[in-house]
Amino acid sequence: MERDAYPHHLAITLRWKDNDVYGHVNNVEYYSFFDTVINDFLIRSGGLDIHGGDVIGLCVDSQCTFKQPLEFPGVVDAGLRCGQLGNSSVRYEIGLFREDSEQPAAVGRFVHVFVDRAERRPVPVPERIRAALEGITR
Repeated sequence: MERDAYPHHLAITLRWKDNDVYGHVNNVEYYSFFDTVINDFLIRSGGLDIHGGDVIGLCVDSQCTFKQPLEFPGVVDAGLRCGQLGNSSVRYEIGLFREDSEQPAAVGRFVHVFVDRAERRPVPVPERIRAALEGITR
């Protein structure tokens, strides 16, 4: 999928520590990029209160397919869209792009279930978050 298939984007600067001994960004960092673009979107666009809100999102599933290496120095363009929005869950679809490519370096999915912070029981996706997610649904 190309860059324009994702309606939301976040530039993430690569760090020296992201590279591994093989000279490319280590696979575990890709999941950190997923977490970063998703939570930045939820906080800024959906009003998620990560410190004191009654509702939090828990990851129940994630997957990544690696297509091209990423390397420090550089910037990753993290593209985000909502693939499926349920009553209490959402499946995000993410594309990670190198600065010099329209084709993704990696694509993935990440599923959140929204739960009550104290009880950890599923709750409906909060309305402000739902509205933000509907805005990036393809």
